[in-house]
Amino acid sequence: MSKTKPRLALAFGILCISIFPILVKLNLTGGLISAFYRMAIAVALLLPYVLITGRLKLPKTHILILAILCGILFSSDVAVWNIAIQTSSATQASLLTNLSPLWVGIISFIFLKNKPAINFWIGTLIALFGITMLVGFKFFLELDFDTAFLLAVLSGILYAVYLLVSKKVLSHIDVLSFMTISLLASTVYLGILCLLVNEPFSGFSNRGWFVLLIQAVVCQLAAWLSISYATQHMRPTRVSLSLLGQAVLTTILAWLFLEEQVTLNMIIGGFILLLGIRITFYTKTIWEKKIKNSI
Repeated sequence: MSKTKPRLALAFGILCISIFPILVKLNLTGGLISAFYRMAIAVALLLPYVLITGRLKLPKTHILILAILCGILFSSDVAVWNIAIQTSSATQASLLTNLSPLWVGIISFIFLKNKPAINFWIGTLIALFGITMLVGFKFFLELDFDTAFLLAVLSGILYAVYLLVSKKVLSHIDVLSFMTISLLASTVYLGILCLLVNEPFSGFSNRGWFVLLIQAVVCQLAAWLSISYATQHMRPTRVSLSLLGQAVLTTILAWLFLEEQVTLNMIIGGFILLLGIRITFYTKTIWEKKIKNSI
């Protein structure tokens, strides 16, 4: 298969999820109920399609269990991140969640046979430096090591585990079936949590419902169908690091629609971040030749 299609799918998925922090910043609904409706509306749209067209294929039991686990992991990540971003600064929550490529690399190195290549570690370090410039070095002096901090870190870890488990599942099941099963699991799981903590399921403004719909259609269905397709055909380490690109797009969108300030440091940081991501797309052969020629 051509490498172009998965990369284009990944780029499209990143574009779709880039608007999510902007929507969350509006704070029109609670973080947990927002995560529930993001999954519930998405599965309500997807399930009739896969049933009518016969596209839903149930895998073997152990793969089915892993797909359900993916749904729980992903929905936990979204819920925790929503709460973190609403109880702290959006910058802090976004930065700590975006440490997920580091967790993916560490988990892969310890537990998986296919270890991350040297270009992944170099690209990760450069990308993390870029995102540090993007949010500003002064920001780190003002970090609050509170519950929101821990939730944001937990979100990044959940995200990393989800990417690795979904990679395994997607080697045995098609993207539509995987998304349907994981979304069903997410919806049931988050619905139970919302009931347990007495989250209101209604009473939102028209604007609030519209934002929930956009989250479901764009940030969930369109984004994660594309990203799941990319994950199926690419290394999870490469996918996880590429997802950092959303930080650059989110910054641009915040500048356009929320009138947030964009500084020279942020522009330079964005370019460095994208450079780090680009490094991970060098093949091993090309990378080894570059190192050899520089010695």
